[in-house]
Amino acid sequence: MDRSIRIALPSKGLLAEGSKKLLADVGLSVYSPNPRQYIALIPSLPGIEVIFQRPSDIVISVRDGSVDFGITGRDVFLEKDDSNGRILELHSRLGFGKCSLNVIVPDAWAEINAVDDLVKLQGDLGRALKIATKFPRLTTDYFQEYAELEIKVIRAEGTIEIAPTVGYADLVVDLVSTGTTLRDNRLKILDGGKIIDSQACLISNKNRLQVHEETLEVATHLLELIGAYLTATENLAVFANIRGESPEVIAAKIFKKDVLRGLQGPTISKILNHTEGSWYAIHLIVQKTELQKAIRQIREVGGSGVVVCPINYIFEEEPLELSRMHSALEK
Repeated sequence: MDRSIRIALPSKGLLAEGSKKLLADVGLSVYSPNPRQYIALIPSLPGIEVIFQRPSDIVISVRDGSVDFGITGRDVFLEKDDSNGRILELHSRLGFGKCSLNVIVPDAWAEINAVDDLVKLQGDLGRALKIATKFPRLTTDYFQEYAELEIKVIRAEGTIEIAPTVGYADLVVDLVSTGTTLRDNRLKILDGGKIIDSQACLISNKNRLQVHEETLEVATHLLELIGAYLTATENLAVFANIRGESPEVIAAKIFKKDVLRGLQGPTISKILNHTEGSWYAIHLIVQKTELQKAIRQIREVGGSGVVVCPINYIFEEEPLELSRMHSALEK
């Protein structure tokens, strides 16, 4: 069918906000002047239609081919995907919407603290354990590892934390982000009960990528920009001055420090100074989480005047996600 290339975004909630922000941060702002309309545009990508849908509907639309790309929660994608390979997960970690899917029981169950403890509970009850969840597929797959445990999965929507209190289920399998809802409802996560970690992901219809050249070009563009941006957000550019005999001698000192090695190595250049001695400027890329350690190590090798700057993009030779997409399309 001859139509515009379509990307589906969540229509509301944190995933919707995160999706729009990510696209805006990589220069692909969504233009949606009327919030009541379910179709928008990306001015910097002419010919692209943005469709707003529920996260679960996004997976179905991408799977059926009515939408080419979608951003949704990875938990929803894994629940709604099928085994026919019609959906290709292009990027599994977009950096927002982080949560985990867990096995949850009432906090009052003092003797039930791990998934293995459920076997004894079921024996005491003399029947299958009733589990309320919005994720019946992931729940069923998870409990297959516990062959001795008999369960009955109850598909539920809306607020399911109350299920054990009301009595239509013994326990629940649900998403947890901050844990506030669990505490408010006197629930707890069982040890060993984490089913998956989840966050927003980018998916695409595999057939459209294979047969429609323009769709493949958009996929490449998205993966290049998003990959470079996400890599950059995890790192910082660090500049410092250091006295030394030569770039090689300075590099040898730097290579002995575990967080100063940069991407391929430090950039070292001569400073044309008006004072005595040989001074050099070093430029490094370090992870944000290692900044304090990096500054300490720079001082240990004689560095001073440290300047730290944010990075907008880091373009690799080819992003890992792009390589994976090409490999998947060859199958």
